[in-house]
Amino acid sequence: MSSHPPSSATPQAPRASTFRTLLRLLPFVRPALSRIVFGMVAALLASVVALIIPLVLQRLVDGPLSSGDSRQIWPAFFVVIGLGVAEAVMIMARRWLVLKPSTFVEADLRNTLYKKLQDLPVAFHDRWQSGQLLSRSVSDLSLIRRWLAFGIVLLVVNFLTIAVGFVVLFFYSWVLGLIFLCASVPIWIVSLRFEKRYSTIARRSQDQVGDLATSVEESVHGIRVLKAFGRGKHSLRDFAKRAEDLRGTEIEKSKAIAQLWLWLLLVPDVAFALCLLAGIGLAANHQLSVGQLFAFFATATVLRFPVESIGFLLSMTFDTRTAVDRYFEVLDSVNTITEPENPKTIEDARGRLEFRATHFRYQDSPDRVRDLVDGVDLVLEPGETMALVGLTGSGKTTLLALVPRLYDVTGGEVLLDGVDVRDLSREELRRHVGMAFEDATLFSSSVRENVLLGRPGLEGDEAEAVLREALDIAQASFVDDLPEGVDTKVGEEGLSLSGGQRQRLALARAIAARPSILVLDDPLSALDVDTEARVEAGLRRVLASTTSLIVAHRPSTVNLADRVALLEDGRVTAVGTHSDLIATNEHYRYVISSLDDDDNDLHSREEVHA
Repeated sequence: MSSHPPSSATPQAPRASTFRTLLRLLPFVRPALSRIVFGMVAALLASVVALIIPLVLQRLVDGPLSSGDSRQIWPAFFVVIGLGVAEAVMIMARRWLVLKPSTFVEADLRNTLYKKLQDLPVAFHDRWQSGQLLSRSVSDLSLIRRWLAFGIVLLVVNFLTIAVGFVVLFFYSWVLGLIFLCASVPIWIVSLRFEKRYSTIARRSQDQVGDLATSVEESVHGIRVLKAFGRGKHSLRDFAKRAEDLRGTEIEKSKAIAQLWLWLLLVPDVAFALCLLAGIGLAANHQLSVGQLFAFFATATVLRFPVESIGFLLSMTFDTRTAVDRYFEVLDSVNTITEPENPKTIEDARGRLEFRATHFRYQDSPDRVRDLVDGVDLVLEPGETMALVGLTGSGKTTLLALVPRLYDVTGGEVLLDGVDVRDLSREELRRHVGMAFEDATLFSSSVRENVLLGRPGLEGDEAEAVLREALDIAQASFVDDLPEGVDTKVGEEGLSLSGGQRQRLALARAIAARPSILVLDDPLSALDVDTEARVEAGLRRVLASTTSLIVAHRPSTVNLADRVALLEDGRVTAVGTHSDLIATNEHYRYVISSLDDDDNDLHSREEVHA
């Protein structure tokens, strides 16, 4: 399977226009749209006020300054002060109107993304790097928020300001206005070329940020392994290479922006120079008053920032377009494990589990590769405990994952009390099925919250009773010795605990869920012999009334089972009691002897360690 989504190194599918891409944000922006529009209006009024000031200055130059009547200066002075205050108030209003709603939009986008990630199947998370998802949920959404609060408002307002400003320039002098307009044409040509180049670079940069985040996350989570094998320098070299690739891309982005800025700064200066030469000639020939010439350049100065800002506003817009593309790549991902249109219910779950001609293969598996689960027929009666035994790669863990629909079968059925698990709502199915994995994962919360994860509605004495029973069966009394007992936070992924402690808490979590079917993927692999024996004794009490399917990698785990199913290359080739299969099946004897060898090695290591 591919390790992550298309990156900058992978050819991209044809992309929609920038406008159509950004328009996809509209459903999220709609609640804040009115305030954003009012923010634009406030910003536009501030720009109009700024354009009015040159008119006042024209009257001042052509009036009292020309006539020498100082009494007319003070009214003009107070008008300019008033207009300046009005402009400042409008700018403040613009910020007040747009900043808060943009944060609500960001929160809505982030919550929607997280909900989607929780809903998508395990197969999706198998393909995507966690750093790519992290960069989308943090840096990309932060960029979208800044663009909504700042970029889109100023981009629209500055374009309108430029349009209104050119009208004012033509009002003062159509000759100078035409010169200024013609001199500005290269800016629009360069801007169009800039979009095509910059969009590609921006996408590559943001994908590389995701790759870099993945590298950091992997090294942090695997810090014990890196230190144990002395591979810190190797990890650093890999990280440095990724960081250098990103640096190169950022430099390429900066060069593209610098080229745009060259034109944005050069063209207005050239336009100013040409207009100055022409304006002096017009004023000398009395075709233009000194006040009008002064007002023209004052207006052109007001337009300078909107013109120059087009550069960074365009780069921000194209960065945002890329962020939106990346965001909707996740939201557009198809969830293959869907809810049934008319879900069935199991009123009184007995726990009968049946695999009927069950097949499974990954979507991107080549046709020449056989199914990972290749036509399994297997029945577990209510209350029965069955062990799955087989060599590595025979499909044991995958078969278990089909029961709670972590993956969906690609052929055949998995039935719970005669109902296809695909006909049950996912919530109901996972209420009936509890699962514990060999690689125990805990969350950064208290022991209590981790163990009662599958029983969210429990409170008070009932919750305490269920918690204590689960901890007792899983032999997890060590939690009482933690600093705050069951309210102790176990830290990220429970790495503050030993492997055996994490595994016992994960087993307690599955037991506390009180499912009708318990699916255990070698839940005792990290336990010492004495603890394993005590856990098995507690499990026998639970398994007596619960249908259980257990992947067994140790002979002691096989002893928990009523029957044993032997898997070979994704197929069940034999089912029976341990003693029957030992007597009649050569491959089973070989598998069990392999387990015995592994178990003896483990016991020898434990004795040496002791």
